[in-house]
Amino acid sequence: MIVSSVVLSAFAAITLWWTMHAWRTPETLAATRFAEPDGDHKLTFSLLLPARHEQAVLEHTVDRLLRSTHQGYEIIIIVGHDDPDTAAVAERIALRAPGRILVITDHNEVKNKPRALNTALPYVRGDVVGVFDAEDVVHPELLEHVDHAFRSTRADVVQGGVQLINFQSSWFSLHNCLEYFFWFRSRLHLHANKGFIPLGGNTVFVRTDVLRGANGWDGTCLAEDCDLGVRLSSRGAKVVVAYEASLVTREETPDTIGSLVKQRTRWNQGFLQVLRKGEWRRLPSMRQRVLARYTLVGPFLQAFSGVAIPVGVGVALATSLPIGVALATFVPVVPMLANIVFQTIGLRDFGKQYHLSVTARDYARLILGAFPYALILSVAALRAVWREYTGRRNWELTAHVGAHLQGNATAETTTAGAA
Repeated sequence: MIVSSVVLSAFAAITLWWTMHAWRTPETLAATRFAEPDGDHKLTFSLLLPARHEQAVLEHTVDRLLRSTHQGYEIIIIVGHDDPDTAAVAERIALRAPGRILVITDHNEVKNKPRALNTALPYVRGDVVGVFDAEDVVHPELLEHVDHAFRSTRADVVQGGVQLINFQSSWFSLHNCLEYFFWFRSRLHLHANKGFIPLGGNTVFVRTDVLRGANGWDGTCLAEDCDLGVRLSSRGAKVVVAYEASLVTREETPDTIGSLVKQRTRWNQGFLQVLRKGEWRRLPSMRQRVLARYTLVGPFLQAFSGVAIPVGVGVALATSLPIGVALATFVPVVPMLANIVFQTIGLRDFGKQYHLSVTARDYARLILGAFPYALILSVAALRAVWREYTGRRNWELTAHVGAHLQGNATAETTTAGAA
């Protein structure tokens, strides 16, 4: 028990330290933002938009992309041959912008996101490939900032920010939104600085020649974004990460606990696949390889610690343990409580960044929901291990209902005005 307490303490402390990366100094926080663009539109973009059973949200996303202030871009919508409803919406939208929108049909019998993206890759004409999801709310000025980021930093990859917005939709949506906030605003910047990064699933931009040189996406991987990041990192690609509230791509949380469990199961199982593939072993330094291994098993350590620490404390309080063992049981509580305090501060900052009203009820949901949310993550982690062990690797699609679109225009106007 003492050994497990030490391990859990170390994991909780490391997680907290990494989560705080962007806030360590004012200079570090400032470095997470996009630099002001110079107004030149020198790069061209091919924006890939895989859409499967997304007829309810696809049109809104494409309309947002068509508002882009950048001059050189095309939109490639990928629809399945067995999804006539989404295909009909895509074809109707394409008629409004001939020459700007191309609709590609994915004829793969096994449908998933990486296979859809690979289907579109031969049709790409831009210097840079960008990936978005069908429910995304994309800022019109994003491509200008990405264009400038590529040219000013000589990057091979630019990862923009993604943010779940509808934090008040349910008790678990608040925790989900904060996870994204800390991951894209802070954690990914640390990974980019260390030379190993599991890329985000959208608002990621890769030079076309670099992407084709890496043979696109792994069509068998359930975390194709993480896999691509690992492969590019192992090849020495330069990745730049930028997060700015006024420019992030806005998304919604899964609408049910079941959907959340399935989504996290897919991500966790994908991390297991990437770990097993072993591309991370090609990273040049031992420190990068240790970071890679730790990151890929991180979701499982997080799920275990989130449940084990409260349970261990409960056992220590309810039973008669030797004093030394009982004290050791409480050691992991210190970084765990520090993490809750930091999340509370983060929730305040999240509300401030997006001009959202955070109430006392939200802070209560954050604290009281910490353990139940950890249970959800634990279920997803166990389910991922079981599915991988039994060979079940089908893509469980996350349904989108547009919860992040409610009141979105007002919030965006306010955020943009404050930027």
